[in-house]
Amino acid sequence: MYGLSNKAMTVAACCFLSTLASAQVDPRPTLKIAVQQVATSGTLSPLREQSNVGSRSFPMFYSALIDLKRQGDLAPVPGLATAWKRIDERTVELKLRKDARFHNGDEVTADDVAFTFGPEYMFGGTQPLRAGGIATTIKTDNSKPPSVSVYKSSGPALPPEVPAIARRLWPSLEQVKVIDKYTVRFINAVPDVTMEGRIARSGSEIISKRAFLASKDWASWARSPVSAGPYKVKEFKPDNFLVLAAHDAYFGGKPPVREIRYQVVPEVSGRVNGLLSGEYDFVTDIPPDQIKTIEANPKYEAVGGPLLNHRLVVFDKNHPQLANPKIRLAMAHAIDRDAIVQSLWANRTSVPAGLQWEFYAGMFQKDWTVPKYDPQLAARLIRESGYKGESIPYRVLNNYYTNQVQTAQVMAENWRAVGLNIDMQMKENWQQIFDNTKPRGIRDWSNSAPFNDPVSSIVNQHGPNGQQQQMGEWSNVEFNTLSSLLETSTDMSNRQRAFRRMLEIAEREDPAYTVLHRNVVFYGKRKDIGWKWSPTFTMDFTAANLQLPKK
Repeated sequence: MYGLSNKAMTVAACCFLSTLASAQVDPRPTLKIAVQQVATSGTLSPLREQSNVGSRSFPMFYSALIDLKRQGDLAPVPGLATAWKRIDERTVELKLRKDARFHNGDEVTADDVAFTFGPEYMFGGTQPLRAGGIATTIKTDNSKPPSVSVYKSSGPALPPEVPAIARRLWPSLEQVKVIDKYTVRFINAVPDVTMEGRIARSGSEIISKRAFLASKDWASWARSPVSAGPYKVKEFKPDNFLVLAAHDAYFGGKPPVREIRYQVVPEVSGRVNGLLSGEYDFVTDIPPDQIKTIEANPKYEAVGGPLLNHRLVVFDKNHPQLANPKIRLAMAHAIDRDAIVQSLWANRTSVPAGLQWEFYAGMFQKDWTVPKYDPQLAARLIRESGYKGESIPYRVLNNYYTNQVQTAQVMAENWRAVGLNIDMQMKENWQQIFDNTKPRGIRDWSNSAPFNDPVSSIVNQHGPNGQQQQMGEWSNVEFNTLSSLLETSTDMSNRQRAFRRMLEIAEREDPAYTVLHRNVVFYGKRKDIGWKWSPTFTMDFTAANLQLPKK
């Protein structure tokens, strides 16, 4: 018997390894999605990116303690926590599941939860004990007065936007206490009936303590975060694409696809053509006038509808022409909202009852309305204000929101028709929208309700810690006092009265914003893929919500 030559043995070995590698190739497909944007800040951190576009993909790689039934009534369901209970009006206790793993393979423990809500991740650097109400393990800095306790951070330094958002989401969180490896208690400094909602909302996702502390810097972390969602970040190039890879150890079941690729395609036509050519499986942000184009091809369909998000126009009352509330109220009365809904949205959405949603249940003000379309009243208010035709800037992005430019054009004409001199200014990004080196006037925005209480929307965005006041656009002393009452009172009657008064102030007496219509999202998709859209912005591609065609 003769042995094989070294060359033959090498060839045989290579063939065997090649066959073995082929057998190990993941047969699951890659899902390709065309989006108008992945993130506005160039990061994947919900403590920096509180945006509609971020909300689309973030739940696919982050996990929270409490999740939501996204395709149903948005009721709370177990996430990383299997159960939770109220200890008292300031305390919620949660039990963690024992089968959850981070993307780096580490087990999710109570220590990671406490760290997620501590100063290093939410506040960074050396921060006062009660900065924003957050407190965990404390070290005393002897160089400070004895009455001041500070925390020495060993993690990456945070950009200032992160603690600002953390204070907005958790204004009075005192401590997250570790009871044992799988039990934590959230302890608030004041009573809060919304704590469970805050735990479930974006910004409260749990991250790996070890991975965060090992990060080179915050930017590196924010572009490749480590959480426990169904997918993990594989590659991210801001303004270009995001690739997620399946996290097969996900506690909710093995994902049905190997990867998800979100490709930035800013133009609607590019997204629609890419879908119909087979380049993409899903496309987002489709205006109603493109639905017939998509559905003319029997292989594709359009799905979607109204969201828990309202489109707004926001006022900077520091602008000389907007200082008088009559001008702002006149602008609210000059907008023909029904015409916008009919002409641009084909009556597929509606004008809501101000900044609120029906799922607020007992807090919903059933008889409230937005300022009615009344050009004569608007013109009278303008005359009474003493306005003399000075220019009012209106900053607009190029369809960050679907139909944004068209909507802005309709409103600008509405305002000019009642005597206002509107200077519509097209901007490239949100940084230019918020730029305060030049006079700011009006801008577009939207407002979501992450959970079923007005604290999640009117206080979160327009209250003392909200972005509008943090940006220096608007403030009202009574409104801010009522915001505190809404956040701390457990008397539902008092809370209802406070909320109604806040609507009166912010929408009629000293307008901070005016609501336009309920926001809408339509997706184009392959008809042979089973998938349900959500009234949130989230595109859920978990095993429970994505059914691929059988080969």
